[in-house]
This record gives sequence, structure tokens and C-alpha cells, in this order.
Amino acid sequence: MISMRLALAIGLGNIIGAGIFVLSGTTIALAGSWALLAFVFVGILATIVALEIGELSSIMPNAKGGAYSFAYKAFGSELGFITGILLYFSFATSISVVALGFGSYLSSLFGLPSYSIQVGAIALIFALSAVNIVGIKRAAKADFGLVSTKLAILVIFIVAAVALSFYSGGFSLSNFTSGSGQAGILPIFAASIAVFFAYSGFQTISTFTSRVKGGSRAAAKAILLSVVISMAFYIAIVLALLMMAPATSYSIAADPLSFALHHVGAPYWLTSVVDLGALIATASAVLAMILSSSRIAYQIGDDHLLPKPMRRYDRKRDVAVNGVVVSAAISVVMLFSGNIYVIAAISNFGLLFSYLIASFAVIHFRKEGRNAEFRMPGYPYLTVIAILLLFAFIIAMPQESLMIGATMIIALLVIYYFFREVDDKKIVRIKLFR
Repeated sequence: MISMRLALAIGLGNIIGAGIFVLSGTTIALAGSWALLAFVFVGILATIVALEIGELSSIMPNAKGGAYSFAYKAFGSELGFITGILLYFSFATSISVVALGFGSYLSSLFGLPSYSIQVGAIALIFALSAVNIVGIKRAAKADFGLVSTKLAILVIFIVAAVALSFYSGGFSLSNFTSGSGQAGILPIFAASIAVFFAYSGFQTISTFTSRVKGGSRAAAKAILLSVVISMAFYIAIVLALLMMAPATSYSIAADPLSFALHHVGAPYWLTSVVDLGALIATASAVLAMILSSSRIAYQIGDDHLLPKPMRRYDRKRDVAVNGVVVSAAISVVMLFSGNIYVIAAISNFGLLFSYLIASFAVIHFRKEGRNAEFRMPGYPYLTVIAILLLFAFIIAMPQESLMIGATMIIALLVIYYFFREVDDKKIVRIKLFR
């Protein structure tokens, strides 16, 4: 069993490492100072989804598959299979984004050539896959230490940013002026896509609800707290970045904090400390992502929707060994699929789709009258708001992400029905309208 504190650490480790150190600069590059609005807007939506995931986790505390398990139990194997594979691919792909952040900060810290970014990312994935194979409890304890350290470094960065921006004379209200391509609804939506990826880590906790001391209510509390605490840090960091450098100077890169410090001529020791904090943060996020993705893969396999090797589970160490190996392999391949925004957008399709299905699952189980230790407030109004916003985000995604997502859904339907026909399963017919 792990404490709520450790569960919260895993959630924070996943969210903060993915967003603050890697994607905060990308959101500013896309939407300028409007990135602040994107973080607040998406943070509110993420809070609603976190409440939904908290309720669903309390209904099914033993489920290891997150939103996949909720879809499978609520709507059956067909939608469960599609949701599960999309969600698993999303988590496995997100490992690549954060690992690239690790490689970028490592390169910045030691002045390494550009090819070392991928090398460092691969080394991190392999090393933390080994840590996950050791077992969930040790991985959680390791993550708690990493999270505590990086939060302290973020506080140092925020304080230093305020001091440096005034001391260097670099602070100006013009820093908050967005460029011609950064203003308007479309840039804000583009930034929000990256931001939603940044908030995605809270679902990690739902994959091990049964292992949290205090039961599903404690797990739900950890899920909600991880989103709220992360939102506060996100807003503070984006403000700090804009104080140090103009919104128009940021680009789609994986090391924005390091860029901002160099822009104001920060002392070497401070840049080194922040770079070290970024390495710790991204390592923490990768550790949590490998944990959650492997457990999702196991749960899909345990429901006999993936081949038998994916059912391998070491109960003594509470780890899905083959799931860890496959997640590591996918994430290494995805390292070479484009820049961090493209990879994050590809990952986001599965996340948004799974959250959309989870919202419908809440409605389904409420209609069934399922008992839950934790019930989200504001139902059904907040659930309807979540469904509408999630659908809007999916429609507003970059074209390449929509094409990949649609192609995957079609391919998964073909695979599902092929194996169902081979197995000669009975066709279930329902009446949508009476």
C-alpha cells in the first residue's frame, strides 16, 4: 500500500514535469501572454475531468486501466478496446515528449551537441523502465523525493525571476505584448492543446486506486489536489517567464526555463540549479508515465483484448513487466516523430478521447445507481460542460493529429471485428431509439 502523500507525488510528478519544464515556453510561443488564459481555462476543465475520474475510481478501485477500465465496464469491449489502445498509445507517446525535455536540459547544462538530446532521452527511458520493474512502492518513494526537490527548485526559480527581471532592467510591460500570430482564438486553442497535455498526469493515480491508503476517497482527493497545485505553479511560472523575456522571443523548444535565464544573463550557478531541477522534474514525470502506461496495457491484456504476453504481472512487486518493456519501446520510436508540439498533439488525441468517454461513463453509472465513496459535485452540469469542451478541443486539434487519431480508430475497429469474427462472437444489437 502507498500513502495519499505518495499518490499525490506521483500525480504531481507526472503533471509538473511534463508541463512547466517542457511545454510552458511552447504555449507562450503559440499564444504569447494569452498562454496564461490557456493555462487557467484548461486547468478548470482538467479539474472537472479530475472530479469525474475521482468518482469513477471510487466506483472501480481495483481497475488498473484508468479511463479504459471505465469505458470497458460501462460500454463493453468494442469501445473499451478503442479507448484503451488510444489511451495506452497516448501515455507511451507522452513519455517521449518529457524525455526529450530531459535530453534538452541535459544538453544545456553540460553544453553537449544537439544529437545528445535523443541519446539522453533514450538513456532516461531505459533507466526508469528498470526502476519501474523493481516495483510500484519503490518507484513511488523515488518519485516523492524527486517531486519534493523540483518543487523547491521551482520556488527558487520564481523568486529569482522576479529579482533578475528588475535587476537586469529586462522587465517591461511590453514583454506581455503578443505578436501578430499569437493573438486570437486559434492561437489560444493551439496553446490549449499543449496545455491539456501538460495537465494529463492526474489520471496516473486512477491506475492504482486500490493501492492507496484511505481507499478511493483518498485517491480522489490526491487526483484533485494534483490538478489544483499544478495549476498554481503553471500560472506562476508563465508569469515568471514573461517577466524575463518578451512573449515574441519564445519558440517551440523543450528547455524554456533555461532560455529565459540565459536571456536575462542569470548567473551560471542559478542556471545550473534550474537545469538540474528540470532534469529531476522530467525524470519524475517519465517515471510516473511508464508506471501508468504499463498498468493500462496490463489491464487491456487481462480483459483479453491484447495478446497473452501483456497479461504478465508480477504481483509481488505489483508491476506489469511486459507493459513496461513495450511502453519503453514505443516511446523510443516516437522520439523521432517530430518536435515536441507535434508529439504532444499526437498524444493528446488519445487523452481527449478517453476523457470524453469517461464523462459519458459517469452518466452511465449514475443512471445505474452505482455506489461511490466519492461523488463529484455539480453533476450533471459540470459533466455536460466537460463533454462540450472536450469535443471542441478534439475538433480544434492540428490536422495531422486528427488524421492520425481517425486512422487509428478505423484501424482499431478493423482489428477488433476481425478477431471477433475469427472467435465467432455473438453480435449484440441494441436499439438506440425506442
